[in-house]
Amino acid sequence: MGVMRYVAKRLGLYLAVLFIGLTITFLLPRLMPINPVDGYIGQIQSRANGSISAEAIAELRVNLEQLYGLEGDLFTQYLAYLKRVVLNFDFGPSFTYYPQPVSAMILNALPWTLGLLLMSTFIAWVMGNMVGLVAGYFHRKKAASVLEFVGILLYPIPYYILAVTVLLLLAYVFPIFPLSATFPVGQMTPEKFGMIIYNSLLPGITLVLAGFGWNILSMKALAVATTEEPYVTYARLKGASNWMRMTRYVFRNALLPQVTALALSLGMVFNGALLTEMIFSYPGIGLVMRTAATGGDYNVLYGAITLSIIAVATAGLVIDLIYPLLDPRIRHR
Repeated sequence: MGVMRYVAKRLGLYLAVLFIGLTITFLLPRLMPINPVDGYIGQIQSRANGSISAEAIAELRVNLEQLYGLEGDLFTQYLAYLKRVVLNFDFGPSFTYYPQPVSAMILNALPWTLGLLLMSTFIAWVMGNMVGLVAGYFHRKKAASVLEFVGILLYPIPYYILAVTVLLLLAYVFPIFPLSATFPVGQMTPEKFGMIIYNSLLPGITLVLAGFGWNILSMKALAVATTEEPYVTYARLKGASNWMRMTRYVFRNALLPQVTALALSLGMVFNGALLTEMIFSYPGIGLVMRTAATGGDYNVLYGAITLSIIAVATAGLVIDLIYPLLDPRIRHR
């Protein structure tokens, strides 16, 4: 009964977060100074050299507002928006790329973003935790100070500076990778797959370096604190080796907060997509969001931001549900 109550409470919180997030997503684009209908009508008038009559423009405006869910008052638009998004995951067509559906645009860009950012985040997490564990467990040795220095060096660097620096070094000074990546389209072949991997390495390296420093420092701090725990001292007195104490006693207990950080990082990969894809010309969700923001494309913004909200909320839900399986102190309460 207690487990069901726990799960029900977490699911209720999850649904509340989604509801609030969807509501904010609905309101924010309507606060933007750009009216997408006016912009679209202006483009049509410029192409027609102003020869469209006022009656035709009025009829076009009505049709566009109906097509994009902008007819009626704000509350009517809100109800129609929730019905379309929640029941059908339908964000309508894009303003910029009409009549292409927003859902199709997101599904086309999503694998690129997930493939790059999920893999980079996971690699940075694994490598950072391994290095931080060694630096924390052997924190009295000089080599640990060197490992910690790597984390201190990388962590404070803003991502855009790190990305531009890596781009200049590895694509201009040492032309190992191309300055502007080219990603082939069409049916996937081994040659095209290899080209995609090659062109994705540079942004991937940058993302790994960006997350590597923080994981080193956080795991080192946790490992140092855990090493001083009485049960680690007891294991040493029993004759357990350094490897056993580091992996079975220190690592397993210090890992719990890092699992939380990993889940939240995976849920927030879309936040890092924008800068990465702009700097490296990577064809993912970030470029789609940038185009939508500059063009006042409400529907694309709805889709991309809603997807990000769902990812973050789902990551939090997964943490809440699996954490009792990882930490006996929570499971037995």
